[in-house]
Amino acid sequence: MPQALTKVYTHLVFSTKHRKKLIDKPIETDLYDYLGGICKAMQCNPVQVGGHKDHVHILCLLSRKITQAALLQQVKQGSSKWIKTKGEHYRRFYWQHGYGIFSVNPSQVDVVAKYIRNQEQHHQKMSFQDEFRMFLKKYRVDYDERYVWD
Repeated sequence: MPQALTKVYTHLVFSTKHRKKLIDKPIETDLYDYLGGICKAMQCNPVQVGGHKDHVHILCLLSRKITQAALLQQVKQGSSKWIKTKGEHYRRFYWQHGYGIFSVNPSQVDVVAKYIRNQEQHHQKMSFQDEFRMFLKKYRVDYDERYVWD
């Protein structure tokens, strides 16, 4: 086959360091737009970007030219540098070291996008840590709780 044809949707999830609630109303829309812009620049077209006060979700179509690790590194590094320029309140902003990245069936893209759009309502009932554990369980990811959080 002379062409490389791919369609791999990924759901990226990561939090602020120590889950500090630094993603507030004045910055959240611009942050989500910036995260989406980084993805787009890497040819990982964003479908939905959102989150809540201490974490983000990015649903994107993974480029065949980019590794998962490279995408996460660029997204976290670039957005961390950017947000620190947005005022004194954000000067000590850091993302957690780790992340989750999960595959999404193309038939479920709309469901995941809706889930990301409804983060504020969702997190009235569940913490980020419980949400992340839910993803780990759903995707049958083996993990050691001692090394998931920083």
